[in-house]
Amino acid sequence: MAYVISDECISCGSCAAGCPVEAISEGASHYEINPDTCISCGACADTCPVSAISEG
Repeated sequence: MAYVISDECISCGSCAAGCPVEAISEGASHYEINPDTCISCGACADTCPVSAISEG
Protein backbone atom coordinates (compact mmCIF):
# COMPACT_ATOMS: atom_id res chain seq x y z
CA MET A 1 0.00 0.00 0.00
CA ALA A 2 1.34 3.44 -0.94
CA TYR A 3 2.25 6.02 1.66
CA VAL A 4 0.30 9.30 1.98
CA ILE A 5 1.25 12.74 3.24
CA SER A 6 -1.16 14.46 5.63
CA ASP A 7 -1.99 18.14 5.99
CA GLU A 8 0.61 18.28 8.77
CA CYS A 9 3.25 18.52 6.01
CA ILE A 10 5.43 21.65 6.33
CA SER A 11 6.68 21.40 2.71
CA CYS A 12 10.34 21.07 3.70
CA GLY A 13 11.13 18.64 0.87
CA SER A 14 13.05 16.10 2.94
CA CYS A 15 10.68 13.32 1.87
CA ALA A 16 11.17 14.04 -1.83
CA ALA A 17 14.93 14.02 -1.41
CA GLY A 18 14.77 10.67 0.38
CA CYS A 19 12.49 8.89 -2.09
CA PRO A 20 14.46 6.34 -4.15
CA VAL A 21 11.87 6.22 -6.97
CA GLU A 22 11.03 9.95 -7.17
CA ALA A 23 7.35 9.35 -6.34
CA ILE A 24 7.03 12.59 -4.34
CA SER A 25 6.40 16.02 -5.79
CA GLU A 26 5.32 19.41 -4.51
CA GLY A 27 1.56 19.81 -4.61
CA ALA A 28 -0.67 22.85 -4.24
CA SER A 29 -0.71 22.89 -0.44
CA HIS A 30 1.92 20.28 0.51
CA TYR A 31 4.03 17.50 -0.96
CA GLU A 32 2.17 14.55 -2.50
CA ILE A 33 3.04 10.91 -3.20
CA ASN A 34 2.14 9.33 -6.54
CA PRO A 35 0.58 5.98 -5.51
CA ASP A 36 1.36 4.43 -8.89
CA THR A 37 5.09 5.11 -8.46
CA CYS A 38 5.42 4.53 -4.68
CA ILE A 39 7.05 1.21 -3.77
CA SER A 40 6.03 1.45 -0.07
CA CYS A 41 9.61 1.37 1.17
CA GLY A 42 9.03 3.90 3.98
CA ALA A 43 12.13 5.98 3.25
CA CYS A 44 10.02 9.13 3.09
CA ALA A 45 8.37 8.50 6.46
CA ASP A 46 11.79 8.05 8.06
CA THR A 47 12.95 11.47 6.83
CA CYS A 48 9.84 13.50 7.69
CA PRO A 49 10.59 15.82 10.66
CA VAL A 50 6.90 16.22 11.58
CA SER A 51 5.72 12.62 11.07
CA ALA A 52 3.24 13.69 8.37
CA ILE A 53 3.69 10.51 6.31
CA SER A 54 1.93 7.21 6.96
CA GLU A 55 0.81 4.12 5.10
CA GLY A 56 -2.42 4.85 3.28
